[in-house]
Amino acid sequence: MESSYYVPVDAPASDGSSPAADPSAPHEYFRPTDATLSVWSPTMQHGGPPSALMMRSLLRCDPDPAQHFTRVTTEILGPIGLGINRIHARVIRPGRQISLVETELDVQQPDGSFRTAARSVGWRIRAADTGEIANGPVPLSPLPDELPSQIGFPDDSGEAVDWGTLGFIGTVESARTTGRNGSTPAVWLRPAIPLVEGEKTSDLESIFTVIDVANGLGTQLRPDRWSWMNTDTTVHLTRVPSGPWVGIDAHMVAGPDGFGGTFADLYDTSGYIGRSAQTVMLNAVG
Repeated sequence: MESSYYVPVDAPASDGSSPAADPSAPHEYFRPTDATLSVWSPTMQHGGPPSALMMRSLLRCDPDPAQHFTRVTTEILGPIGLGINRIHARVIRPGRQISLVETELDVQQPDGSFRTAARSVGWRIRAADTGEIANGPVPLSPLPDELPSQIGFPDDSGEAVDWGTLGFIGTVESARTTGRNGSTPAVWLRPAIPLVEGEKTSDLESIFTVIDVANGLGTQLRPDRWSWMNTDTTVHLTRVPSGPWVGIDAHMVAGPDGFGGTFADLYDTSGYIGRSAQTVMLNAVG
């Protein structure tokens, strides 16, 4: 198993792009490791690690301890390749009550140029004490330390998806419990390795590393007959989550016109934290 998903590197000599508009937030460069590999292709990254790398970027962009992230949307603009990843964030709507932060992830191409492969946008809202009116669904149980766990998602029924233990999936610890949203189990997940070499992964970074997996957890389609790749992931948070474990109770709705959606309730070990939604592109295999 790799020791991290990304390794920081210096800017490539061939990067002829203009410097970041905000000198206090320059471009950062990372080399993705084999731990980022997708289940769909050995030439691209799974959506989880890039989402977490962009979450890291959003968190570091003009941070304001008086505000919390409440909604983050990640758009996957194309295959996220294995070349050097370049990332840069900016505040596009500053404010004391609310602010909007954006980050882009570019991937270096064989000719040395960079192509934008994904972007994330996050809303931040000022913190306030609303504990008196707090509510939400009952916590997901049992908790992960009360369940047997394993690396990856091996197929033990002959009906679910055989995710195996290679690439990104081989770096995720999982523990199953009873789901509430459909015919698939709810699953507790956490990454088994750090996001960036030499860094401690924050709770939000850890959670965003694995939330993209909801699209695989919420379906019983077989990958030898169908592909169901998501083009985006939107996460609405109802409180500040604590990691590294996140519970995902997902259900995919397949429509009759080539697309569908995966919707998931999200939990940490203290209770409900929000909901995710993903657009799914459906294709018959073969």
